[in-house]
Amino acid sequence: MHFKHTYISLLSLILLSSFSVVQQNEIAIDIKLLSTQTYFEVGHTISLEFSISEDAKPLLYCTNSYGSTLISPSFENNILNYKIPQNISSKSGTVSWKLQHNDTSISGQLIITPKLEAEIMETYIGPPSIEAGGSDYTMLVVIPTDSLDNPLPENTVVNAKYQFLKTETENVIRTKNLIAYQNIYSHKESGRMLVSSENLHTNSKEFTIIVYPAIPTNFSISAKQPHDYADGNQITIFKTSVIKDKQDNIVVDGTYVDFFITNEKGNVLRTSGTTINGVAISKMIHPDYKTKWSIKAYVNGISESDTITLNYKQVIDDFIVTFSKSNRTITIGPLQSFMKQMIPNGLHVKLLVYKNNIVVDTKVKTTVDGYVHFNLKPDILKNDNYDLSIKTAGLEKTFKSITLW
Repeated sequence: MHFKHTYISLLSLILLSSFSVVQQNEIAIDIKLLSTQTYFEVGHTISLEFSISEDAKPLLYCTNSYGSTLISPSFENNILNYKIPQNISSKSGTVSWKLQHNDTSISGQLIITPKLEAEIMETYIGPPSIEAGGSDYTMLVVIPTDSLDNPLPENTVVNAKYQFLKTETENVIRTKNLIAYQNIYSHKESGRMLVSSENLHTNSKEFTIIVYPAIPTNFSISAKQPHDYADGNQITIFKTSVIKDKQDNIVVDGTYVDFFITNEKGNVLRTSGTTINGVAISKMIHPDYKTKWSIKAYVNGISESDTITLNYKQVIDDFIVTFSKSNRTITIGPLQSFMKQMIPNGLHVKLLVYKNNIVVDTKVKTTVDGYVHFNLKPDILKNDNYDLSIKTAGLEKTFKSITLW
């Protein structure tokens, strides 16, 4: 019986002891935030102080848009001091923190603001060239940042400055969603526009926008000839008027102009030139026979000129043909021009040799000192009778049954 009472007493003591331990563990640890400041400027030292009811050093969890970290405290007189690392305190934005020890936790936020002073003006502009007339535009984008590369607060004032021809203007734009931007429309005139921006005495570099003339309008052309004879030697010069856009701006240098020349046979010749100070010049050698040219110019797919006509006179009325050396040497000439002078070197003369109305040989030469010589070789043309045709300067002479031996 005595043993039974002893057993009951011992069990009661164990139960009371366990209840006391559980009750002691359920006592919450007291952690209080002592720091009251929640707004800080970037670059300043930031620290958070907490009081704690026991000797413990829990880690402080911090997170912002750049990442997360755990911070160890210094501990003195039951005061925890957490120094926020520079990689967090140098970036503007919201920093969330949480301190937890066992079942006790406390959390909050810090607001880090950028410096109210622009150190760098990140400036972008594009496109770098626009069309005159007032409808085309480029966009200016400015991101003012402090010395730690943080964008300045919303609604920060940025002064945008423009210089065009003799005009200087300045507009106020404000940051929105970290950037300030503005569309810059072209003027009616063409030229160079200089653009810059400023914030709190910090200036961007200078940007250049080229305002090009708009598409060309229709234009006129003219021709200049040393004479109007079809000598196949002299050169006719074609020239446009000053080509402009609808705003009366001279088109940009290098604008490509095609000149199309149609003769009486319907054949088309083409020559081209590029503009300098709005004028394009091109050249074409004279024809070597009497004809009429119709000339029209185009800026491809955009504008066109009027049509002009040129008449070229026959320069040779007749020519002499001489046969020698078994009729195998044929001399054409002298070929004389409009003043009875020898035709300039380079006039084409063509010889066709027929047998039974079929061309068996063709030769083409150009004049030298007013003459052309053809040699008919026996290994190509055997001894026989042939018909010959000689063409030059739009003229043709035919010789029937010429015997080669």
